[in-house]
Amino acid sequence: MRAAVGTAVVAGTATAVSGRVRRRQDRRYQTQAEAEAYEQQQCAPQQQYAQPVMEAPPAPGPAAVPTMSTVEQLKELAALHAGGVLTDAEFATEKAKILAS
Repeated sequence: MRAAVGTAVVAGTATAVSGRVRRRQDRRYQTQAEAEAYEQQQCAPQQQYAQPVMEAPPAPGPAAVPTMSTVEQLKELAALHAGGVLTDAEFATEKAKILAS
């Protein structure tokens, strides 16, 4: 009988210790999971608002109305360039096209 009581005490102690270890590990894993979720949550808005991709406005094609004079075409092109619609390179390219025609 004494051996059975000793075995029961050892088994009970082992169960209590393993339960305590299990609870401690569960808390540690829960804390770690919460920390990872927090980090992901903090990083998500930064990625969402990183830098928007700005699309360049389409370059204007040749004038649709062939009756415009060269001077009128150049004035219109200069207005687009001054308004920031055309870059310097686009302005020079379109200007050369107008002058060549």
